[in-house]
Amino acid sequence: MRIVNKVKVKNRMGLHTRPATAIVKMLQHSKSNVLFTYKQETINAKSILSILMLAASKNSNITITVEGEDADMTMTSLVAAFDSQFGE
Repeated sequence: MRIVNKVKVKNRMGLHTRPATAIVKMLQHSKSNVLFTYKQETINAKSILSILMLAASKNSNITITVEGEDADMTMTSLVAAFDSQFGE
């Protein structure tokens, strides 16, 4: 199954180290492939360095693509995390 969704970065400092770490930890046990696309660049969302290299600032729109057997659950978790600003 493949799911695509757009989210907005709400964190004041964008996707900095703390949210990037939260994303990688969240995806640690996911069996799906997860990609983030921002400004024509697509990265593996399971890599903290790749997330940081996107340099997505506040109010950036990111396209999340999740493909795999647990895609529904993975996408739901990611969207909820972005909406809650990763607990910040």
